[in-house]
Amino acid sequence: MTLFVPDAERQGPELRPLRRLLIANRGEIAVRIIRACRDEGIESIAIHADSDRNALFTRMADESRALRGDGPAETYLNAPRILEIARDARADAIHPGYGFLSERPDFAAMVQEAGLIWIGPDPQVIEALGNKIEARRIARSVGAPLVRGSPGPLASGAEALDFARAHGLPIAIKAAHGGGGRGLRVAWRLEEVEELFDSARREALAAFGRGECYVEQFLDRPRHVEAQILADRHGGVKVIGTRDCSLQRRNQKLVEEAPAPFLSDNQRDAIHRASRAICAQAGYSGAGTVEFLLAADGRLSFLEVNTRLQVEHPVTEETTGIDLVRAMIQIARGARLADESLPEPRGHAIEFRINAEDPARGFLPTPGVISRFDPPAGPGVRLDSGVAAGSVVPGHFDSLMAKLIVTGATRDEAIRRAARALSEFHIGGLASVLPFHRTVLEAPDFLAPSGVFGVHTRWIETDFSETLARALVPHSRVTAADPAPLIRLGVEIDGKRHELGLPPELLGARAPDRAETRPAGSQDPATVAAPVAGILTLWQVEDGAEVEEGEAIAVIEAMKMESPVTAHRPGRITRIARTGETIAFGAALARIGA
Repeated sequence: MTLFVPDAERQGPELRPLRRLLIANRGEIAVRIIRACRDEGIESIAIHADSDRNALFTRMADESRALRGDGPAETYLNAPRILEIARDARADAIHPGYGFLSERPDFAAMVQEAGLIWIGPDPQVIEALGNKIEARRIARSVGAPLVRGSPGPLASGAEALDFARAHGLPIAIKAAHGGGGRGLRVAWRLEEVEELFDSARREALAAFGRGECYVEQFLDRPRHVEAQILADRHGGVKVIGTRDCSLQRRNQKLVEEAPAPFLSDNQRDAIHRASRAICAQAGYSGAGTVEFLLAADGRLSFLEVNTRLQVEHPVTEETTGIDLVRAMIQIARGARLADESLPEPRGHAIEFRINAEDPARGFLPTPGVISRFDPPAGPGVRLDSGVAAGSVVPGHFDSLMAKLIVTGATRDEAIRRAARALSEFHIGGLASVLPFHRTVLEAPDFLAPSGVFGVHTRWIETDFSETLARALVPHSRVTAADPAPLIRLGVEIDGKRHELGLPPELLGARAPDRAETRPAGSQDPATVAAPVAGILTLWQVEDGAEVEEGEAIAVIEAMKMESPVTAHRPGRITRIARTGETIAFGAALARIGA
C-alpha cells in the first residue's frame, strides 16, 4: 500500500526539513508521539509540569524541558512559555497531541508565525470547524445529514427552553467552541433545560475561554459513529476508516472499535461521502475525525469535526496498517497523498481506555501513586501507556493512564482476546476502570450474539446501570498527594544564568504524605465531604439555606470533569470551602445541621 506519492514521482517544492519536534502535551499521547519521532528519525523534545517531572514521557524523550508550575493554565496551556521553550530548544515543529492547545487556532497561528511547522490543520480551518455553528453550516452546504438546531448561539437558558418547547425533547446543549464532551449537556425534562444551559456555558467558559452555546435536537439512544480522515495540503482527502465510540459516560468515551460494526453499506457510504465532502469544503489538512450520531431508526446526523488526532486512533491504525502520527508529520512537511484507493480494513480492533477512576463510585477520578502496573501481552495485544509502576497520576490533568488495544481477525476473536487481556491486567494503588471493562465484555448488548447491537451513548447510565452496580465493588478510598512543589534555585554556569528545580526531600525538607486513606464513616455526620479532589467551581445554594437530602449543592471540577456534590441529609447548610479553592478528597466543604 502506498499512502503518499513517492519522492521520485513528487513534483513541486521539497518537503520541509524536520529534525527536532516539540510535543506540546503529556502522558500517553506524548509517549506515542515520541515513538513516531523515533521511527521518523526525528529528535523529540518533551515539556513537563512539575508533577510530571518523573513521568514516563519525560524520561523517554530525547530532551525534556520544564514548564515551571503545575496547573494546566501555567503549564500545558501556557502558549508563550511553550513557544519560548521551542525557540530555546531549536525545534523545527510542534505536535499538540489531543486536548490542551490542540484545537486552539490562536496557538496554531503563533506556531506558524514563529516559523515552525504546525502538525495539524491551518488556524482558519480549526477556527471554522471548531465553531460548531460554522461546522453545521459547512455540513449543510455539502448535503450532509443534520438534525434541527438553533441558527446560532443562544443568549440564555430561557431561549433554550423556547427551542425545546418548539421542537421537543430531548435537546443537546453544546458549546459552540467546545470539544471532547466539555460544555455538552442533554436535557430530557423541560424543568432542567435552563440549569443545564447555564452549566454547559460555565464549563465551556472555564475550558475554552468562550461560553457561547447553541442547541439542537438530540437523537434518543443513538450510536456514536465516526470517520477517520487524512487530508494533504494539495486538496487530497482520504477516508481511512470508521469507528464506533458509543460506549460513553458523561460524553467521555470509554470503549472504541474499528471498523464500526453493524452498519449497512448505505450507512457506511453516507458517512464516507459526507466526511470527505466536509473536509474538502473546509480545506482540511492532517488527521481529523468527522463524527455522526446514528439513531435506532437509521437516521444519521452530523455531529462535529475534531481537528486533531483522536484518543481512539490506534484502532484505525491496527485495522489499516497506517501510522496516523507519522502520516500527520509527513503531511505537515508537504507530502502528497497518492491517488490509489486504500484497501478495505483488515480484522477488528477494540480499544479500552484505562482511566484512574472508580466506576463503583460514579467514575470518580482517583489521582495518586501507581503501586503496581502489570499489563497484558500476547497475540493481538497493544498497550499505549503513559505510566508504569511508581508513576504518579496527578489530580490536575486527565485521568487517562493507558489504552489497551486488542485486535482479532473478527470482532468475536477480538472480544475473546480482550477478555483474556483484561484478566491479565492489574493496577494497584488507585482505582481504575478495569472492572468496568471486564463487566462490559459479559453484556449481551455489547456482544450482540444475535447481530443486534444494543449499545448507545447513554447505555452505561441507563440500560447497563443496574448490572454495573451489582457487579462492581468500590475501591478502597486511597488517595495520594501530587509530588511536592520543587524548590527553585538560580545558578550561574559559564556566565549564563540557569534555574534548577530540586525536590524538597533532596534538601532535607519534609515532603507531604504520599497517601492518605479515609475510611467511610470517619467524618463528622454533619460534614459534607468532597467526593473527589479538585477545584470547587460553584456553590448552588446560599450559606444558611435549608437543603433537602439529595439536593445538588456544589460542583467540583476534577480531571476535566464536573462532579456534582449533593446533600447527604436535610437541614441548614453552613458553607466552609470557598469557590475557586483547591479541595482535597474528603475535605470538609460544608456542614448540614440536623
